[in-house]
Amino acid sequence: MKKIKLVAEIGWNHMGNIKLAEKMIIEASKAGADIAKFQTWRVENLKPGPWDKDGRRQIYEKAELKKEDYKVLLKICKKNNIKFLTSIFNHRDYELISSLNLKEIKIPSPENRNKDLLNFCAKNFNTIFLSTGAASVSEIKNSYKILKKKKTHIMHCTSAYPCNDENVNLNRINDLKKICNSIGLSDHTPDILSSIYSLPYGVDLIEKHFTIDNKLPGRDNKFAILPNAMKELRIKADRFISMQKANKKLIKAEIEIRKVYSGRWNKK
Repeated sequence: MKKIKLVAEIGWNHMGNIKLAEKMIIEASKAGADIAKFQTWRVENLKPGPWDKDGRRQIYEKAELKKEDYKVLLKICKKNNIKFLTSIFNHRDYELISSLNLKEIKIPSPENRNKDLLNFCAKNFNTIFLSTGAASVSEIKNSYKILKKKKTHIMHCTSAYPCNDENVNLNRINDLKKICNSIGLSDHTPDILSSIYSLPYGVDLIEKHFTIDNKLPGRDNKFAILPNAMKELRIKADRFISMQKANKKLIKAEIEIRKVYSGRWNKK
């Protein structure tokens, strides 16, 4: 089996603070994450909704990144040997990151049935990560038909923030594997247990919301994992891969057992 890739979903935990985002990238890389992921939007494209009553629009405005910010973040990722990835919510968001010449993109759960966005991503990117929260298996199958000519990773996801154990629904991974041969887990639980339990289901990618301080402002910081937890997940995922290696021949210790210990209680 190949190495399981770990995605540190920094998202908007930085709250628009590039220095804080840099610290998160550095810590994610040190902890063994392969990808640092962000979210790309323009608040001017946000339609009226409940976020206008609970203060979220103002939070989104504060966390919104500018064109030049993405260039800085990409540079920081390269310097720290970790891949840069972001989600876009509509094709107009692409203008913010177009100068980066990205080959990979993520389609977030709320937009996994957005045909305009699906077609746009299929046209402009080589690799697409498709999150499956709030969609039925049949809907995901239809979305995948648009993307299937590209390298696509379908991410099992329950859109709850945070997600409790009884809603993780790991068995759904088996249904998604019938659609696509590359399945990941976008895990919104506050620890790494469900991520570890997903390994025997054959996931090749695990995404966890990531922060350096759970007391930082913003919803996602509260249930995001810290660097030590990401490091533990890296170690356990690597050990799981090591345990999958097939030994067709007897190992050295077993040969010794056969040679020295077989029949030792059969004195004649």
